[in-house]
Order: sequence, then C-alpha cells, then structure tokens
Amino acid sequence: MLDRTDFEPVFFAPFVSSVMPVEPAWIDLNGHMNMAYYHVLFDRGVDEMYTLAGFGWDYLKERNHSFFTAEVHLRYLRELKDGDPVRVTFQLLEYDSKRLHFFQQLFHAREGWVAATCENLSLHIDMSVRKVAPFPADVVKRLCDIRKSHERLPRPEAVGKRIAMPQKA
Repeated sequence: MLDRTDFEPVFFAPFVSSVMPVEPAWIDLNGHMNMAYYHVLFDRGVDEMYTLAGFGWDYLKERNHSFFTAEVHLRYLRELKDGDPVRVTFQLLEYDSKRLHFFQQLFHAREGWVAATCENLSLHIDMSVRKVAPFPADVVKRLCDIRKSHERLPRPEAVGKRIAMPQKA
C-alpha cells in the first residue's frame, strides 16, 4: 500500500490525452465532423492537461481562478468521421506571468494521422473580478516543469502562421 498520495505529475512531451470518439451528433451534412467539434475535442484535451497540472476544475472551485482563450488558430487537415477515435496532444510553447501559448494536434488514434492543429493563447483569469491576473507561485512552478519537458520538442512548423491567399506566380 502506498504511504503517500501527493505525487508530482510527470509531464510527457507532448502531453497526450485519453482516446475520445467522434460522436454521431457532430456529423454534418457533408458526412464528416462539423468544424465546431474540432474545438470541442481540443478543449477536452486542454481540460485533461490542466487537470494533470493542477489548474483544472478543482483550481477554479478552490481558488476562483481559471483560463480564458484570447486567440486561436485552427487548421483543418483531414476529415474525421462518425466513431473515429482521436487523441489530442498539448505542447507548451511559452508562458509569462499571466498567459500561456500552446500548440495542439488532433490525431486519429488508430491510424496516427493528424486531422487538425490548434495554436492557442490563453489568459489566466481571477474570476471574482473577471480580469487577467498573475499566476500564483505554485502554478508558475508547474508551468516551468511542463516547459522544461516540452522544450525538447521541435517547434511545430505551423506555429505563428497567418491566413493568406497563396500568391500566383
């Protein structure tokens, strides 16, 4: 029997979510997953990562702080169909006293191909005033641990890309 339950989490590089299925209600008239539900899956992956890191639902309930998304760049690369199993990865790119910059990929869990990518800038929010607030010291320590693990990963080529029409020659 374990004599303690306060283990520090291990932050794999990148974090990989549990397997999630594409739900039947998410399929649109084109016979594939509607674009809105890619966001749902990315968000569920973030929720798993935040919970592991100690700033998920319990953090909101106990400390009244949370995260709001400030900006997202999502790329749709391949169709997903009803029942497809997927996993979401999370790579912390940068953080400062109040913000997180991270990159996610949505993988088909059986076949391994990337269906979508998502670059995100999130703000740390004091929910009592609903304004951006600095991270407490214990969260900064966790972010530092995550960043140390994730800095070994190459910077994804899609980070920082802008939307533009290709120039014709």
